[in-house]
Amino acid sequence: MRLRALAAALGVLGPLLAGLRSEGAGGGHWAFEPLGRVEPPVPRAAGWARTPPDRWVLEALERAGLGPSPEAGRVAWLRRVHLDLVGLPPDPEAIEAFVRDPRPDAHERVVESLLQSPAHGERWGQHWLDVVRYADTHGFEVNTERPHAWPYRDYVIDAFNRDTPFGRFVGEQLAGDQLGRDAATGFLVTASVLLPGQIGADDVSKRLARQDALDEIVVNTSQAFLGLSIGCARCHDHKFDPITARDYYGMQAFFAGVEYGDRELGDPEAQARRAGIARGRERLGVLGNELARLEPAARPTPATGGAAGGGPLRPAVKARGNSDRFAPVVARRVRFTVLETNSLEPCLDELEVWDTGSRNVALASAGTTASSTGDTTVENRHELRFLNDGRYGNSRSWMSGEKGRGQVVLEFPEPRRIERVSWARDREGEFSDRLATAYRIEVDTGSGRWETVADASDRRRFEGANPVSDDLEALLPAMEAADRQRARALLDERRRIERTIAEAVARQQAFAGVFRKPDRIHLLRRGDPEQPAEEVAPSVPTALGGSLRLETGAPEAVRRRALADWLARPEQALVARVIVNRVWQGHFGTGLVDTPNDFGRTGGRPSHPGLLEWLARELVDQGGSLKHLHRIIVLSATYRQASDHRPAPAARDAEARLLWRFPPRRLESEAMRDAMLAVSGELDRQRGGRGFDLFDQRGGLSGFKPVESFPAGGLRRMIYAHKVRREPEAVFGAFDCPDAGQSTARRRESTTPIQALNLWNSRFTLERSRAFARRVRLEAGADPRAQVRRAFACALGRQPSPDEEAEALRVMPTRDGAGRPGPDGPDSPDGPPGHGLEALARALLNSNEFLHLP
Repeated sequence: MRLRALAAALGVLGPLLAGLRSEGAGGGHWAFEPLGRVEPPVPRAAGWARTPPDRWVLEALERAGLGPSPEAGRVAWLRRVHLDLVGLPPDPEAIEAFVRDPRPDAHERVVESLLQSPAHGERWGQHWLDVVRYADTHGFEVNTERPHAWPYRDYVIDAFNRDTPFGRFVGEQLAGDQLGRDAATGFLVTASVLLPGQIGADDVSKRLARQDALDEIVVNTSQAFLGLSIGCARCHDHKFDPITARDYYGMQAFFAGVEYGDRELGDPEAQARRAGIARGRERLGVLGNELARLEPAARPTPATGGAAGGGPLRPAVKARGNSDRFAPVVARRVRFTVLETNSLEPCLDELEVWDTGSRNVALASAGTTASSTGDTTVENRHELRFLNDGRYGNSRSWMSGEKGRGQVVLEFPEPRRIERVSWARDREGEFSDRLATAYRIEVDTGSGRWETVADASDRRRFEGANPVSDDLEALLPAMEAADRQRARALLDERRRIERTIAEAVARQQAFAGVFRKPDRIHLLRRGDPEQPAEEVAPSVPTALGGSLRLETGAPEAVRRRALADWLARPEQALVARVIVNRVWQGHFGTGLVDTPNDFGRTGGRPSHPGLLEWLARELVDQGGSLKHLHRIIVLSATYRQASDHRPAPAARDAEARLLWRFPPRRLESEAMRDAMLAVSGELDRQRGGRGFDLFDQRGGLSGFKPVESFPAGGLRRMIYAHKVRREPEAVFGAFDCPDAGQSTARRRESTTPIQALNLWNSRFTLERSRAFARRVRLEAGADPRAQVRRAFACALGRQPSPDEEAEALRVMPTRDGAGRPGPDGPDSPDGPPGHGLEALARALLNSNEFLHLP
């Protein structure tokens, strides 16, 4: 029996190996050969084929003495293509419409609608993030948060939705700062890194840490785009592939000016957001003046106890913003004196002065100059010029040179009629130290003498001053009805604008690399930074053509752009082969090459060499469109096969590498969670932005306590979760979810007891089961039989069989002949999911049929 099985295997592999030998003729490794142009074969049963890939698949099956499986039913295909292209199951109405659609292009219409859905990028973006090991923390022992990593995640999703040509996609991730897609260079710094405070103070430790950081960039680039382990040549020539140590350091030299860190974005989208922020802040100034006029007149009041004379108390200062209104006055200068802070030297992120026309006349762009009694200067972070530059946040602020005190003066180019001063420690809300807790505001009307207009030196409100605070709500009952209505409308508008500004400000920075003058790169003996040999110029491996070599003194931006252009060339065969293989793997679970990150000599050989070559050529000919590949694949007869087991072909090809059936597989952890939320009716479709929390902290040494019951913001798609590196999610992490420690080009599919325990007993599942039951009651009414049928339709896309329906009804509450609740009583909407409709919902969400691609 073993000999017969071996002979059968050789019969299948022999022609494939012969094909590989012919493709590799010329002495080179097959993956390094120039891209060929091949015509699809003409198998005997060619009528079965729907798209060109089918002819390659059918030819291989015929050579092996096998045949394809029958076509899957319409419901199975629709569920499969929905989960595959967007990661969410179709709803019952979409299934019914498709089943009844008689048009010959019904399948094409479904595919097109899915490819145009924003959910497509969320699904396929996750595949790419696995490859590049994206996470929202730095990793290693300290594992601190990367608060601005997520713009790269959003870029990837958007790129897949836009169908960005793949060559452009490659280029943007290496040099997006030069191509109008700033956040894309987050690719360069997705890996773990040691922060400056985590590296030894000695130069030896610093040099080693720098080499480790550069190595991660080389590894990421070579694996993701070239499918090669170039990083293996860091210490010596590659043991298997024709990659030398000099090749490795030549690649490293392209990135010699890249540092891990946040960068302020400057692409067109960021500039548009910046303009929107400015308009919003201008409007806030107008609102502030209007609100100030509505606030009741104030008299001097103590900071504690009752208000003197019945006047309201002065609100406490706030780090995010304070405003003092006074009687309009014509002034040439304004002086802001800090008398006391809550700690250290005072810091102001922006000092604004508003005229009676609600214009900020303090801006440097309006001709106003700033001076101070002393500064603490940190270049490009704390400088006097940032006091009135119109930009908020600690990263562009003024800091005094004296602990607990400081003074600044704004001088206008001409007298201004002003009535309000606004200031803050950090309007972005990140810092609350160095806050002025006692201060004085004075004006010079032109006489040269300072006159006080607002005094918080003893925490008393100065006569005539009237700070506009977030506590204005407390004053509403004392207002006249018309003023109260107007104040509420203004406050609501202010909150909306503040939220919009906060969201826009959060998008102005990205952990996308900081670029500086490149280091001089040397070939290091045994990879040791303390054993440098000759200097190495930026260059690509000789085995890959070696046609790109720059001067050792090439500028930083030129280096990355040159490598990006070289990788994105249409004739770059290896890049095309690697990405089409990843796309094929995304649809069938295994790529034509089953080692997607290793196309070298020790990697897998393609199961269908001609098909791999044809797909790569097709990608190039179609301008790098990945959506074009998706259409060809999901509309193929190969993809439309049933997934049923067949003993005879399984005996010869157990893993279905020859695709005699559609290979069934379990959903990935993210798709499981998303599908449960979709079916329960709770999925929050909000896209982009800062990730929601899976744990009680967003970074740190250890002790991550999982969130068990998620608020509404935590019911978004899992790709939008804040991903803590090397910390598995409590429920779905057990389903082989990558921890972002290393590139995950292909997910394992293990089966363990903890998976079943997590999915059955977790609070997440119990809450989804209750929500699913509520949805079914709302849509199906009170009849148990209708509820069972609706639950099956929502979860599995079909009606239950008679046996399934009878079994499900056993756990439902009994009803009398008139349809009224029987002696067991109604099914409790809020009861535990151990009985009734909740129990059925829980069982369906745990079923293999729900958790697997059909």
